[in-house]
Amino acid sequence: MAKRKVKASAAKVNYLKPLPAKGWAIIAGVIILIGALIWWKDKKDVNQWEFVAKFGIKLPLRYAIHGIDVSHHNAKINWDKLKKTRSENVGIDFVYIKATEGATHLDRQFKRNWAEAKRVGMRRGAYHFYNPRVMSDRQVQNFIGQVRMEPGDLPPVLDLETHARKPDDIIIKGVKNWLQQIEAHYGVKPIIYVNEYFYKKYIAGNFDDYPLWLAGYSRTHLDDLAADAHVLFWQHSEKGWADGIRGFVDYNVFLHEPEEWADLANASP
Repeated sequence: MAKRKVKASAAKVNYLKPLPAKGWAIIAGVIILIGALIWWKDKKDVNQWEFVAKFGIKLPLRYAIHGIDVSHHNAKINWDKLKKTRSENVGIDFVYIKATEGATHLDRQFKRNWAEAKRVGMRRGAYHFYNPRVMSDRQVQNFIGQVRMEPGDLPPVLDLETHARKPDDIIIKGVKNWLQQIEAHYGVKPIIYVNEYFYKKYIAGNFDDYPLWLAGYSRTHLDDLAADAHVLFWQHSEKGWADGIRGFVDYNVFLHEPEEWADLANASP
């Protein structure tokens, strides 16, 4: 019985036919196609996106300087833990903190966040959420009354992300007034934060001499969006993690060389 089984098996093996040339050609073609796709993907990924488990998102590791922005929505932050957040050669190098909104609102965590960022030695900046319903002069005074900048602080930011059903010319006029007065007060050109829609609607062609901070979560690069603009920061995710912060936090990257980063920080009074 055993002998007959062995012979039968051997006989079956002998009946296997070699793969025809057409089959080998198909396999070779699939391998070449896969290799080409991998090469194309790597070539296209100029920003070197890589998932960093510590932060729970992909980061564009082509750039060296990474940071976050926070407000009262992030609750009470443990700044000692935040300062130490790091994964291999990537850390949180700066933080933008919401200061004011409209004419009277002060973010309820601003004073604590502003002081804590300084205490732990994190590069900090402050931003104002612009309300088109409110006179820009009053919004300027609200920000100036709350934000005391020190040497090394990052430039002030105007956060424009609501039109409040106001006409375009009214919004552009108010934004211009805020920017000019803030620059005169602090001695440094403010940065404008906008998403893609607001950039095209209000900023492009009107504020081309101001540095930008652009939000674009579904993009892998910004090259086609603002090729002629001076874009400093890119907010590429709103779903990141950081030690010391409960829930999600926005992640940003500085789109220039570390040498320019030092110049930017030192530009503030």
